Amino acid sequence: METGSEGKISSVRKHSAAEAAGIIAGESLCAINGMPLRDILDVSFAAADYEPVLSIRGTDGALREVTVSKEIDEELGLSFESAVFDKVRLCHNHCVFCFVDRMIPGLRKGLYVRDDDYRLSFLYGNFVTLTNLTEEDFDRIIWNHMSPLYVSVHATDPKVRQAMMKNSHSGEIMHKLQRLFDAGIHIHAQIVCCPGWNDGAVLEKSYRDLSAMSDYVEDMAVVPVGITKNRNGLPDLQLFTRENALPVVETVTQWQEECRRRLGRSFIYLGDEFYILAGKEMPPVTWYDGFPQLENGIGLTQNFLAEWEKAMQRSREHLQPAHKNYVIPVGVSAATLLQPAMEEFNARYHTNHIFFPVTNDFFGHSINVTGLLTGTDILTQIPENHPVILPSVVLNQDNLFLDDMSLAEFIRKSGREVKIAQGAAELYNLLLRQPLPHNGTAGRNSVPERKGILTGNNTEYVKQFS
Repeated sequence: METGSEGKISSVRKHSAAEAAGIIAGESLCAINGMPLRDILDVSFAAADYEPVLSIRGTDGALREVTVSKEIDEELGLSFESAVFDKVRLCHNHCVFCFVDRMIPGLRKGLYVRDDDYRLSFLYGNFVTLTNLTEEDFDRIIWNHMSPLYVSVHATDPKVRQAMMKNSHSGEIMHKLQRLFDAGIHIHAQIVCCPGWNDGAVLEKSYRDLSAMSDYVEDMAVVPVGITKNRNGLPDLQLFTRENALPVVETVTQWQEECRRRLGRSFIYLGDEFYILAGKEMPPVTWYDGFPQLENGIGLTQNFLAEWEKAMQRSREHLQPAHKNYVIPVGVSAATLLQPAMEEFNARYHTNHIFFPVTNDFFGHSINVTGLLTGTDILTQIPENHPVILPSVVLNQDNLFLDDMSLAEFIRKSGREVKIAQGAAELYNLLLRQPLPHNGTAGRNSVPERKGILTGNNTEYVKQFS
């Protein structure tokens, strides 16, 4: 057997084929039928057999062969600590806007890892630049039809992209995309828009180039650059203001109208922050076409309000709301947009819940989205003597805030009741103390794994949330 990477098994599903074969959590999967494994994609393909032979390294370090009896399309029932068994592909670009480079020093190492791995793009929607793909990578993507991929385009103009990403190979983006398109691979495109770099005529060229390939480009998201207070030794970037955000909104609205006539969908979408800065209303829900890039900050506000409205329509008038006034800490932008919906709830149920705006002292006041709030900022700013409902986006899969404060420490220091809500429907039902309309548990402490980033690649980082 060739020497390959090992996948650490985090859990074994009950009553699964793997459990029946005696495999337990804490062991490692080394190979299947003698085939070395790079990631869970290799596992999926190699395990498509009636009796695959798994090479398992036990918790004592001993290697054994295990034959698993199952149906050919039946899953093994294994979960792994990481989707990638070999090393995660790192980003070799030096983008002028990279949020990871601007991360506050002194945090856990995972927050400074810039991933640029096509496998994480296919599996979890992480954005990749395609600058580090080898011929073997292209062959694997095409052979396995790994579609769609999420691609950080930033600019289709080769010179502009090279200047922004500080990589001489980054100007080949259109050639690389065409190679994928010729093989039937679709993409979701992202542009981190930086004033004076890739807005204006550059943005229009990117829109024209990508919309011309709309058979394979599913959509195009344009998000504004975010800058933390850590700017030492980093390029001096300007933030969007009302004056330069307004023409972006007006121009993109025209492009959306054009695309809806020609393609039947908006195709190009703006991050919520553009509309907030410009003082313009966000498009109607229908213009978001099912929110294909919701985790990238595209349509979060409208999606939240739509889900809130559905929850309100499902609620029963005779139900009594929780006899407490909850504080829901959110970013400054979100508080302004969401509080009117809460005021309607309060009037209906005679409560006094609030979406409380938390200023981001940790990263800097220009960062005002909920997903980038820290436990410390929330604790020091929210009103005393009120129970709290935390949006799940402020925690990672290990229940840690971005400043490394644990949920347990937050609860201890706050000295109050703390619940967690994942989305508008769960929040609404928590406030009403009624069962969720799905098989979930209101206020549960488990939260989903964060995927992707705001303006730089990082497996632990978060995309922009309202």
